[in-house]
Amino acid sequence: MPGGHLTYEDRRKIAEGLAEGLTYAEIARRLGRPRSTVGREIARNGGPHGYRATRAQQAAGWRARRRPSPPLSTPATADGDGRDPQAVRELEEKLVATFGGIPTMAARVMACLFTSDTGNMTVADLTERLRVSPASISKGVGWLEQVGLVRRERDNRRERYSIDVDVWYRAWLVGVRGMMLWADTVREGVDVLGAHTPAGTRLQTASRFFELISSDMAQAAEHYRRTFASSGDVNTDT
Repeated sequence: MPGGHLTYEDRRKIAEGLAEGLTYAEIARRLGRPRSTVGREIARNGGPHGYRATRAQQAAGWRARRRPSPPLSTPATADGDGRDPQAVRELEEKLVATFGGIPTMAARVMACLFTSDTGNMTVADLTERLRVSPASISKGVGWLEQVGLVRRERDNRRERYSIDVDVWYRAWLVGVRGMMLWADTVREGVDVLGAHTPAGTRLQTASRFFELISSDMAQAAEHYRRTFASSGDVNTDT
């Protein structure tokens, strides 16, 4: 039934739909389910590129055993700022699905921080919000710290994780460094395979592509810095 729990067959059809390149809306129509249900299912189980029906079914069983399901009759109520909690959760799930290339748990932590007014949360806050173990939170935060997307701060005896207003600027710089690394690595491959071989020629073309992309990305970052630095919207010391 449209309002019931997803079955393994439903999840298999979701996986097939993703493999076919269907939109979430089309997959939902085929299943006779709300689009939000399909979006949440995909977001919490690896995203559009990592979704696997068997793993999703196993994860659903684990979640069912770990905590009781909330009463279906409990309506979503607005918080102190007049926000609909259900709408906020759906927004976070959409962000998780949109954060391509970021591990699922790291993306979920990022979405929580990004949509919070303070921009910072403790492990206890994130554990309660995401309903996962502190170890899972630590793993997600560790990845985000490694690429410079979150900061770890000490709040008395607690650790607090935060993002800044310039988080996307710094994320963009991470991408620039990634493109430069690709260019350098592929260029080394030319020396290994020979510049005049078909493979070497292919790698030369790839190296030029990554050099051009990294240059364009660096120029875009500098444009952002110059545009927003005067207003204090970006930390130019990053």
